Amino acid sequence: MFYHIQLEHEIQLHPRYFGPNLLDTVKKKLFKDVEGTCTGKYGFVIAVTTIDSIGDGVIQSGTGFVTYPIKYRAIVFRPFKGEVLDAIVTQINKVGIFTEIGPLACFISRHSIPADMEFDANANPPCYKTKDDEMVINQDDEIRVKIVGIRVDATDIFAIGTLMDDYLGLN
Repeated sequence: MFYHIQLEHEIQLHPRYFGPNLLDTVKKKLFKDVEGTCTGKYGFVIAVTTIDSIGDGVIQSGTGFVTYPIKYRAIVFRPFKGEVLDAIVTQINKVGIFTEIGPLACFISRHSIPADMEFDANANPPCYKTKDDEMVINQDDEIRVKIVGIRVDATDIFAIGTLMDDYLGLN
């Protein structure tokens, strides 16, 4: 699920960046530091939309670096258990299917793939397919997945998915 939320971040700058372009440098460093990152609490930061405020810089004693507190708004992607999402298949093997849902890595175990689908190692490339070849899931296919589990680390989120529900599988 996507959210538009307010976040805070601190930027540390070396004194060589002081001058007429200081605010532009702070903004560029904010975009570079936070876009594309992941926090366990809020999820993946997709894009910074607005910068609400740049606080007064505080000089760090002993180093000369200056820390600027910044409040900004960003679009974040935070998946939840039970959510149904579209995914791209990145790898298929006898253990299951590995997919990507944007920046989120999702694994679908062979036990969470319908019983009428089986792994075909002899196919080129390997795939999961039904006995009558009506449905074939290959690498780079788009499939619909239901998230059944999420593991949140400090800097990343991983998901476990299933295809064992109505309207899941190939789109």
